[in-house]
Amino acid sequence: MKRNVLFLLTLALMCCSITHAQRGVRIAYIDTEYILENVPEYQEAMAQLDNKAEGWKLEIQTKLQEIEQKRKNLSNEKALLTKELIDEREEDIAFEENEILDYQQKRFGPNGDLMLQKKQLMQPIQDQVFSAVQDIAASRKYDFIFDKSSDAVMLYSAKQFDLSEQVLRSITRSSKRTQAGSRAEQRAAEEEELIPEINEELEAREKAQEDKRAERENAIEKRRQDILAEREARQKEAEAKRQQILEEREKAKQERLNARNNNAANAASGTETTPASETKTREQLIEENRLKKLAEREARQKELEAKRKQELENRQKAKDSTNNN
Repeated sequence: MKRNVLFLLTLALMCCSITHAQRGVRIAYIDTEYILENVPEYQEAMAQLDNKAEGWKLEIQTKLQEIEQKRKNLSNEKALLTKELIDEREEDIAFEENEILDYQQKRFGPNGDLMLQKKQLMQPIQDQVFSAVQDIAASRKYDFIFDKSSDAVMLYSAKQFDLSEQVLRSITRSSKRTQAGSRAEQRAAEEEELIPEINEELEAREKAQEDKRAERENAIEKRRQDILAEREARQKEAEAKRQQILEEREKAKQERLNARNNNAANAASGTETTPASETKTREQLIEENRLKKLAEREARQKELEAKRKQELENRQKAKDSTNNN
């Protein structure tokens, strides 16, 4: 980029030197940074913008610290929570983190509020500088006026060719000419807050960006509401299941307690009013059934073994009888 600028400047100087060989080329430069540093209104507006940016940074930092604290709290409480609750908490933290990152991008991104307001502050001053440079170049017949703060690298610049002070005085005079005529109006104008001018093109760009930002915020809010609704439904379902499990456990516990109380009362009185099968638990009944089946299987195996042994004995007797004959 810098090489292209230098090449174009060299080419322009050569062409101009040929065209204006008789009178020579008149060249000057300005320092936009120096001009901006000496415009009180611009400096005041920049100070207000810096204070606002510091407030945004503090707000973002506070929210990020809160999110980090929530993440630490979740890490400490994981042992006491179910997987479903842990997933929901992690989803909440991730959602809040994305929100603050979107907010950070909205404030400090390439098309964020900070850059837009800086452009709003720069645009009117740049317009005044450009107008003053045009007037000075036309009145004093300068062929080239460069900006020392731009990409055109100036390896050396003599002070006598610096027009920054003249441009600054021109801007000051223009500002005074546009002030109101009466003293009362002048005082009122001085007390008014600095509102940078915004050209139509900038307004159109800002409106398009604002529409996109509003659309994105609406989509994010809708998504957030959907997530909250879905999460609430899952929480209600999980709560209903948990309540049902607790009720079933309490019912089983009460049944076992009643059975033990009945057994104790029967043992104390020497009577038995309830069959033993009714006081046994489900696990005991399953175990008794299993043992019963094992006993039956063992009896069948013994019976088969006895039959097989008897069959072998009968065969041996028949064989011996045949051999004797």
